Amino acid sequence: MLSKEELIRYNRQIILPDFGTETQEKLKEASVLVIGAGGLGAPNLLYLAAAGVGRIGIIDFDEVNLSNLHRQVLFDGEQVGKNKAQTAKERLERLNPDVAFDIYTEPITSLNAMEIIDKYDLVVDGSDNLPTRYLVNDACYFLDKPLVYGAIFRFEGQVSVFNYVSANGQRGPNYRDLFPTPPPPDMVPSCSEGGVLGVLPGIIGSMQANEAIKIITGVGTTLSGKLFLYDALDVSSRSLNVAANQENPLSGENPSLTKLIDYEAFCSGIEVKNETEMTVGELKERLSQGSIHILDVREDYEYDIANIGGQLIPLNQVIDRKKEIPSDQPVVVMCKVGGRSQKAIELLKKEGFDNLINLKGGILAWQKEIDTSLATY
Repeated sequence: MLSKEELIRYNRQIILPDFGTETQEKLKEASVLVIGAGGLGAPNLLYLAAAGVGRIGIIDFDEVNLSNLHRQVLFDGEQVGKNKAQTAKERLERLNPDVAFDIYTEPITSLNAMEIIDKYDLVVDGSDNLPTRYLVNDACYFLDKPLVYGAIFRFEGQVSVFNYVSANGQRGPNYRDLFPTPPPPDMVPSCSEGGVLGVLPGIIGSMQANEAIKIITGVGTTLSGKLFLYDALDVSSRSLNVAANQENPLSGENPSLTKLIDYEAFCSGIEVKNETEMTVGELKERLSQGSIHILDVREDYEYDIANIGGQLIPLNQVIDRKKEIPSDQPVVVMCKVGGRSQKAIELLKKEGFDNLINLKGGILAWQKEIDTSLATY
């Protein structure tokens, strides 16, 4: 039931044709997980909270940066350096104290995605990188959760709805029907590399929030089976049909994916070979025996945040500094989650190294399973 204050707060929405109090109550009872509190996440969070969604999860491990402020309208200059998820929660609680917020200040990975996503009715993806998009899509497919997709680059944006089951029970396409495999990494620059018009994520993020509200309430027609394209330069838009792809490794004729994978490796074009992997538990045991060397290929700043004492040689330096890497004993190569370390192994194999083992799950797996006192980032 809606309180008197809620009836007043949502009055302009409730009086809409085909809406009413029952539809508003659907919003109150719903839960939405928003991946990212940045450019796309900000308008999503603002409008979903204002609309009265009962519980909202916010995932963002990043801190507010001065360069964020031209587009990430949840934040202001006084919040630079603070965690985005926590700061977003504080702002949104002032906007609508009736909404419950869950915050996750660690990255979403293959290790935690299923557990987190399973708690919510639907997911809104406001991420800005391919590994997260594929990860979230696959997890939503496995858990039967609808996914609201959005992407922005420079002056252009995209919106769609994936894995949505219509009233007649028919399941719509998912992200892999549109993009079965990722393009080469250098073909997809980030906003920090390619830039983005500040108002664009506001437009696209608001459209995502609109799709989420339609999914929850059943009012209107969603973008399931459609990819909406928007160009801010000439204010043009068009919609493309998205059909089921029989080559889709999740839902095609011969599905090959039955569980989450290493998405950093997948999106970097590296095939992860299980026979060259080691779990963090196995590494801990080998370290107790003193018979293994650790090579950490992350960046200096990442190492400063959390490390397990390995030899630090960033990925872009491993070839130039290959003589520093032992060749007469097993070497476990590690990074954040396993993608960069596998890339380093592939590069070093071409230089004659045959003693390299990838640490499955990287530093995040070590923090989760071995040493929870380590900082996450």
